[in-house]
Amino acid sequence: FPLYRYDDHSNRLDNITDWGLEQFRQHYLALRPRTRKIQKLDIFHYTYAVLHYPVYRQKYEQNLKRELPRLPCYPNFWQWVQWGQQLMEWHLNYETVDPYPLTRQDQKLAATVRNKVRLKADKVAGHILVDDQTTLTGVPPIAWEYQLGNRSALEWILDQYQEKKPKDLTIAEQFNTYQFADYQEKVIDLLQRVCTVSVKTMEIVQAMR
Repeated sequence: FPLYRYDDHSNRLDNITDWGLEQFRQHYLALRPRTRKIQKLDIFHYTYAVLHYPVYRQKYEQNLKRELPRLPCYPNFWQWVQWGQQLMEWHLNYETVDPYPLTRQDQKLAATVRNKVRLKADKVAGHILVDDQTTLTGVPPIAWEYQLGNRSALEWILDQYQEKKPKDLTIAEQFNTYQFADYQEKVIDLLQRVCTVSVKTMEIVQAMR
């Protein structure tokens, strides 16, 4: 859910209710009377951090499959806020972060050999086989641990840029113009940046434990 939503008249509405805000304030104020006043944006960042917390996700795994998440009030509220803010900054700005220094290995193919697209990951070796000509090496093991759904963020990119021929013959013949070669450099750059985001994300997640 976003922080805000808009009605039919383009009026901005808070997705965090005043009631929810008051629950957080009362709970943490009772623990620390002199703590600074909690704002709705703080709760937004707190929530983002909690939803990345492995212990929370494991403990409430079955509940999360059936209903909307319920938020526990963990100690040290402001630490969770900081983690959530850091995670959100990495995830929103993934296209502009510094690329992770993966090593690129290019080999020259014979003129008669067609360069086939591979886009496959070898997690054990820390390699990404881009095609028969290009391999990226040096992917740290921790980078594979950041997952979007049931696969790592890096694997998600590899899947999205595969060359897939549509089953419909008309679409395949007239509209299927995608060629990976046209996007290869862009994908390599994206993989390096998402590798950075993955590593930074997992460093924050590990600090939660």
